[in-house]
Order: sequence, then C-alpha cells, then structure tokens
Amino acid sequence: MSSQVLTVVAYLILLILVINVLLAGLMVFFERRNPASTWAWLLVLFFIPIFGFLSYLIFGKNGKREKMFCEKEVYDQKVYYKYLFHDRHCIEKIQRQKALIESRGRLVEAEYLTDLAYLHLNSGNWMTFNNKVTVFSAGKDKFEALVRDIRKAKKFIHLEYYIWRGDKLGARLVEELVKKAKAGVEVRILYDGMGNSALPKKFFDKLHEVGGYTAAFLPPFIVRLNYRNHRKLCIIDGEIGYIGGFNVGDEYLGIVKRYGPWRDTHLRFEGDAVDQMQIRFVMDWNFTAKNGKVALEDKYFPEREQWDGVETQIVSSGPDTQWKNIRNGYFKMMNEAEDHIYLTTPYFVPDDGIFEALRVAALSGIDVRIIIPGNPDHIFVYWASMSYLGELLEAGVRCYQYEKGFIHAKTLCIDGLVASVGTANMDVRSFDLNFEVNAFMFDAGLTKSLEADFMHDLESSVEITKDWYYRRRRWFKVKEAVARLISPML
Repeated sequence: MSSQVLTVVAYLILLILVINVLLAGLMVFFERRNPASTWAWLLVLFFIPIFGFLSYLIFGKNGKREKMFCEKEVYDQKVYYKYLFHDRHCIEKIQRQKALIESRGRLVEAEYLTDLAYLHLNSGNWMTFNNKVTVFSAGKDKFEALVRDIRKAKKFIHLEYYIWRGDKLGARLVEELVKKAKAGVEVRILYDGMGNSALPKKFFDKLHEVGGYTAAFLPPFIVRLNYRNHRKLCIIDGEIGYIGGFNVGDEYLGIVKRYGPWRDTHLRFEGDAVDQMQIRFVMDWNFTAKNGKVALEDKYFPEREQWDGVETQIVSSGPDTQWKNIRNGYFKMMNEAEDHIYLTTPYFVPDDGIFEALRVAALSGIDVRIIIPGNPDHIFVYWASMSYLGELLEAGVRCYQYEKGFIHAKTLCIDGLVASVGTANMDVRSFDLNFEVNAFMFDAGLTKSLEADFMHDLESSVEITKDWYYRRRRWFKVKEAVARLISPML
C-alpha cells in the first residue's frame, strides 16, 4: 500500500474519531443526564470510539426526549382525564380525592403517609379506597388463581406482560384464553417486543383465529432495544386485577433447574384499583396496536360497592411519564421512615438519591435491611449490586443473599404502615428506561403481612457481613469496580 493511501486512511480515521467525539459529546451533555452517567458514557466513547458511539445511539438515549414517548405522554393524559371525567365516575372520584387532600388526617397512622399520597396525586395517580388484596409468593398459587379467574370471565380479559414464554405455562394460558375467545369473551394480550423476541411468530395463531388480539410493544429495532415494557397486568371483567413480579413462563413456577424455586410477590385486587390498572392497559394498548383500539366504554369500568379496604394508588412510570413516579415514591418512603425499611429486589443499582436515602436512614438509627438474590440471573448487575451493598454495610445497613432458589420480588415496606409491590426494581433501568407499574398500599395489616414474608425470606438467606465483604477475593473486587464504573449505564 502506497504512502499516499496510508496517509488518506490515517486522515479518515482521525476525522471519524474527531466527529465521533464531538457528536457524542454534544449528545451526552445536551441530554442533561445524571453526571455519573455522563462520565460513564464519555469513558466508553473515548476508549471505544466507533462501537461506543453506536452503543450510545442504542442504549444511551434519554427516553423522555423521544418524540414517540412525548406523544404517548400527551395521549395518555387525554385518555386518563377523559376517564376521570366520564359522567358516571366523575363526581364520586373527585369528591373522594378532595376529601383526602382537604382532611390531612385521613391516613391517620403517620403524617408522612398523606404526604406520600400527595406526591402520587400530583403526578396523576389517584387514591382508591375499597380494595381487597390477596398476596401470592409462589408462581403455582398465582397462576392457578389466574386460571380460575380466566375461566369465570364473561366480558373481557386484558393481559400485559414483559415476558410470555412459548413453554408449558405459556401454552396452557393461551389454551384457556382460546376457550374464552370462542365463547365470545374479548381477549387481548400485550407483550414486550424485546422481551419476547424469541417467541415463535405463530405462537398466538390459535387465539387470533377465534377473534383474540395480540400486540408487541415496541418490536425490536436498533434504536428501541433499550426500552422495555416491564409492566405486568391482568384485568378480568373490570372486577379483578393482577399486578406484581411474575411473568409467564415455566421458570416462574420454580420448575426450571437453572433457577430452582422461584420466589416472587404478586397481588390480586378487587376494588377501584382495578380501574386504574385497566386505564393503564388501555393507554399502552392503544399506543401499540395498529388496529382494534380500545374505547373507554362502561363495560371496562363496572360499578361496584364502596367499603373501607386497602387504600391503594396504582402508579406508573417510564419514558411516557413526566416524572420518575415510582422512583420518587421509593425515595419519599425511605426519607420518611421512622422505624424500619425492608427492601427486596433482584437488582440493586440505585441512583445517588436512593443510595443516600438508605445510607442516611441507617446512620439515623433506622433498621434498614435489603435482600438480593444469591443466585443471580444477571451476573454483571450482581457485581454492581455488591459494590453498593458494601458501602451500605459501613453505614449499618444489613444486607442478605437469598439462597433458596431465585428471588425476583420487588417489595418495599416501611414502618409496618405502607408498602410498594410491583414491577420496578431498585435500579436505574427501572427508574429511567423501563415502563413500570407498582401498587403503593397504605394499610398496616397488609404491610405487616408483607413484612412477615420478608422475615421468612431472611431464614433462607445468608447475611453479607462486613468481615465476609472485606475478605472477598481480589478478582471479585476487580469485577465489582468495573461493574460499578459503568453502573449508570446498566
């Protein structure tokens, strides 16, 4: 190769590198992202120029600035307010919300509970009062209950899941849904495009043949790979709603050897909270489906008796919401805790605010305990989690690894008074990129029941002591350091 050609090649490489750095730098800085995330991406961009820039285009963009998500947020607000001001729902709902706001004693156990309710009210998540809640911690129990409810359905069945496997459980549920669709029940399944990229294309054909509908939320495309609909909802006849951590697949029954027994938390609701789940499904479905959009009809929001039950707010967050609603709810709960904080999460990669809230709580004498899996499904996230937990140990936080299979529950319980259960992990992905939905419940009885489950899980866990942490091997420390460095990108 001649010297002139080599010179041209060298100049081209230099030009590409300069353009890469300039464009990437501008994009990162103008995103106004967290400084730690900015520096993490700049390291990638500088040391892996071309690949780093492509990675940023796929994994680094701020979802809240994506045009399609901004449009979805505007659409969602229109749908939500149309639902709230529907004649049959408007008066009672507004009166009950005003009563909550004007009488700062409704949530009498602690003043901060009312403040937490205000936080969610200000982001458009209304309080519901007349809820009956059943808690499931095992997949077998949850799915048996779900099948029983599906078999009783008379009007409609709406399901929204991050993962729907083409295995025995997935096939069994489809079989049940085919029977209901044949009987004239409206059946719709919304599943995440990326989470189900390996699902056979013909898997839902039998359901389609009998009039059932399915839709893939953001089918895989290079600039969409980083956005996941992590929500898990099932609404049946507007009377029953499911929300929590279980997806659809054999591993969630605890029968897949790789994971062993599967420990999760899922909720079955009866009451007005079901309406909030239904409106969430409608907004997500209509954003996704090319045809068969769902109108706000009375059949989706049946009238029901009013009684004093579990006070609940169904809270959504993601690139389609203005605020980090679930993350902010977690943050508020941690900051206001007066006695104890019990947290279970499969992935622990907190942002600076959540991390400091936990550390300050522990330093203030509050009993802070965290359970993560000892048998992780994402080893890189596990290393990052351990680096954060190591620092929290210094502040007095008690940390545990669950050893009886895999723990996938996402629960936060505060002071035996308020709890959150849903789909959001305690990590930056759930806070910034994923579409999530949680139930925040203001009920001492239910919260203490969830805390009892937490204490039972501790019996199957090994405590991460400071002595053990300080004696970990050097290679473990290296993996932690690398994972921690890029944790804002995870």
